[in-house]
Amino acid sequence: MKKIVITSMLLCGLCTTYAQEQVRIWKDGLGSTRFLTSELTFSENGEKLSVADSTYDVSRIDSIAVVHTVNVTFAGNTATVDLGHATNVTYTVDGAHVNILSTNTKSELEFVLQGESTQGSLTYDGPLKCKFYLNGLNLKSNSGAALDIQCGKRVDLILVDGTDNFLADAAGGTHKAAFHCKGHVEVSGSGSLTVTGNTKHGIDTKEYFQIGKTTGSITVNKAVGDALHIGQYFQMNGGKLTISGQGADGIQVETLTTVTEAGDTIPNPEKENNGLMFFKGGNINITASADLSRGIKTATDLIVSGGIFTINAVGDGSKGIQVTRNMIVNQNDATTVMNVRATGSVYEDEITEDETFCYAIKIKGDFTFESGTIIVSNKGNGTRGCQYGGTYTKGASAVWSGSIKKK
Repeated sequence: MKKIVITSMLLCGLCTTYAQEQVRIWKDGLGSTRFLTSELTFSENGEKLSVADSTYDVSRIDSIAVVHTVNVTFAGNTATVDLGHATNVTYTVDGAHVNILSTNTKSELEFVLQGESTQGSLTYDGPLKCKFYLNGLNLKSNSGAALDIQCGKRVDLILVDGTDNFLADAAGGTHKAAFHCKGHVEVSGSGSLTVTGNTKHGIDTKEYFQIGKTTGSITVNKAVGDALHIGQYFQMNGGKLTISGQGADGIQVETLTTVTEAGDTIPNPEKENNGLMFFKGGNINITASADLSRGIKTATDLIVSGGIFTINAVGDGSKGIQVTRNMIVNQNDATTVMNVRATGSVYEDEITEDETFCYAIKIKGDFTFESGTIIVSNKGNGTRGCQYGGTYTKGASAVWSGSIKKK
């Protein structure tokens, strides 16, 4: 009982100190959604804590942590920043261009981005993982990226439920993407995000990019380069992903490398899933309309264990799916239906006169088709269905339609 009383006193003190601060309740290692301290109500004996529709035993609460929330609101050619109670955080605002720097090494930050501007941007750098809530944000930059996160840690990108969000960068710059992150990104929230890449990529992350199971929709409607250019690995667990209008590839994953003592460059063995691409569910719609473009391009293996795919290779010499190593398809996580079409023509290099054919699927290594449905079609001069370079294995419950042959 002594522990309960002491804990209750501390919690009550927290509520008094931060009368309108946002907090998160941690129990059994899991954090709740954010609440205002004014929403917390203790029982008379201090053993119970009620908030919203939940009641907690105070003795079982690990902690109640203050959520340091920074609100950024864009409005035309201006932007305002509210740091709340966040410490060791500084910012500058130039018109609607916001630059935020954190030197806080103890408390993780959460950012809420909202409002609209056609001449704004946000750049952030800090030492800890952080969260970005897109709450009805319509941000188009006239100089550089729209959202540039220089933090090399995990970044949670939350599409607030019921909101539509838009990011577009300036054309003709030296930046990498409309949305760039130096670390790795995990997307969640049932809202939507539409990205336009006017200089290079639509979305660019140095490390992995993961789409959560209950994520809403992500659309890249234009990119001078790749729609999604990802380092380390890509994983889609659910949601809806629509890609079109890119000048290069729809989704491209690169292998992160390291240099040995002998001076050789090799894949970094410390990076998990390095070079891999995973699809575990969701709805994927990709059109590769540019010449020599690929809808999906892997650095190593493509592993599909769920998802509904519609992929069209339309450009001359384009590929719907190009796998550098091996491709594995099953239904271990969700129903798998892949519809891949090749309708482009032969691409002829103007200098060398070399010809490149349009493929629905091209696999350099082994193709293991355990279960699910794959429909491949090719129509027109210079198109091909599916080609593999290694061994083809087909399971009893796997349904295949279309042309397939070994190289």
